[in-house]
Amino acid sequence: MPVIEEVAKVSFERVGMHSHIRGLGLDENGKAKFMADGMVGQVKAREAAGIAVELIKRGKLAGKGILLVGPTGSGKTAIAMGIARELGEDVPFVQMAGSEIYSAEVKKTEFLKQALRRAIGVRISEERKVYEGEVKEIEVRKTRHPFNPYVEIPESVIITLRTKDDEKTIRAGREIAYQLMELGVEEGDVIQIDAETGRISKLGTVKEEEGLFFKRRVNLPSGPVLKIKEFTYTITLHDLDVANARGNIFGLLFSSGAEISDEIREKVDEMVKKWIEDGKATLVPGVLFIDEVHMLDIEAFSFLARAMESELAPILILATNRGRTKIRGTDIEAPHGIPIDMLDRLLIINTEPYKRDEIREIVKIRAREEKIDISEEAIEYLAELGEETSLRYAVQLLAPASVIAKGGKVEREHVEKAKEYFADLRRSIEFVETLEGMLK
Repeated sequence: MPVIEEVAKVSFERVGMHSHIRGLGLDENGKAKFMADGMVGQVKAREAAGIAVELIKRGKLAGKGILLVGPTGSGKTAIAMGIARELGEDVPFVQMAGSEIYSAEVKKTEFLKQALRRAIGVRISEERKVYEGEVKEIEVRKTRHPFNPYVEIPESVIITLRTKDDEKTIRAGREIAYQLMELGVEEGDVIQIDAETGRISKLGTVKEEEGLFFKRRVNLPSGPVLKIKEFTYTITLHDLDVANARGNIFGLLFSSGAEISDEIREKVDEMVKKWIEDGKATLVPGVLFIDEVHMLDIEAFSFLARAMESELAPILILATNRGRTKIRGTDIEAPHGIPIDMLDRLLIINTEPYKRDEIREIVKIRAREEKIDISEEAIEYLAELGEETSLRYAVQLLAPASVIAKGGKVEREHVEKAKEYFADLRRSIEFVETLEGMLK
């Protein structure tokens, strides 16, 4: 169980590539704003995704899925995450690459089953003891990764919560620190922390927010920080599967990474259906996003096609940057490397390469997310680089340029220096080809 303890009164960073995504950035008529909810450009694709969200909400997408097709770095993952955010803040979003099924310790179909069930939530409401208040201060303490000393991971967190009438500082362990990072909690946010399980819910913010990073505005809570309150949280079907598997000796020994029997899953499904019938819970279908879908083989596609028709199925969003290619495991060529019978079940949305003005705004967003002070001239230069090379290369230069600037304001000269140290794909290929020519 996560450890939470109050401490005597005594900067948090979000580094995920898509931590700034809040939704699809559409107005009330379903039209895409140029820049909203962390999304920039891709107007046609975002509006198409908005229509898909409406179909999902009306229950018209059952048995179907969405396929995002576009070049690398054209915002496919961002759109998939935006769809999940539009469906609700606590809607599960599971992201994986098609190649992951071959490196897992379990069978391909078992890996996909677990992914599908991680993407289906069960929303439960009950009275619990919770810490609730505005985040006044937050300090994440980090340590070296036990298996990779070059990577820092959260070790613990000290967080001060306040209400109109009370203030408490608590220390919590790694599990809660990870949750805070995933939710992007920062000073000014109002949150709830379950005192028993450590599960966190983000209610909104007390700060005046700019349009791009808009969060739900809420009032500062009153009363004590630690209180008894109705607490709503979402747990996934996979979490319930694992909990039930640990009820026997084999599940206890092999539940991490091992296969879960169909009998246990059927038992969990019946239990969840009873909760729903009794009004104790609500089913929350989430999003399973599979990138590099052309890496899946014919067996995996066959399994997914059948799983999509199940009554307990998440929204399936696939993505690829391939045109016509062979279906893995066969000699058959097909559009995007996907069997025709699977393609017939998918709504296809195309994403286009970002334009210069769009790259400029995305660089600004990422600089703000990573708390990097950067000059307009440096932003303009990165936008130019992004148009010539790729969006990802431009964004990747932000952190090295900040290091070169020694934490100060990033100027164009710092970006140019970072560009000298780190090559883009075209320069890298030219470098190798030149060396090959010298050896001939």
